[in-house]
Amino acid sequence: VQLQASGGGLVQAGGSVRLSCAASGRTFSSIAIAWFRQPPGKEREFVASINVNGHTRYYPDSVKDRFTISRDNAKNTVNLQMIGLKPEDTAVYYCASPRVPGLPLKFNDLNEYDYWGQGTLVTVSS
Repeated sequence: VQLQASGGGLVQAGGSVRLSCAASGRTFSSIAIAWFRQPPGKEREFVASINVNGHTRYYPDSVKDRFTISRDNAKNTVNLQMIGLKPEDTAVYYCASPRVPGLPLKFNDLNEYDYWGQGTLVTVSS
């Protein structure tokens, strides 16, 4: 599975950004996707995940109600819509997918994911 993340950039606090993750190499409808982020000088952390049919989504409390993950199986992409951005959302954002179909039980554990995109930087200015 190859993943390509895009859509990052510089945005002011309170603004919005939409990230996209294009997947290839396997039937897209069998690929679960998660987003992680790595703030400067910090560890990579879970941001959102979506299962193969789009019906199950998970978010940590830090982004819930501000971030929305969705998938478009016709375009082989998963999007992460982010609104109400804060300076602490500044990070490199990565999309990831597990080797097995579906989301892992530990969906927020980065060690459960085998394939990673190259990352896209989101910078939120105050």
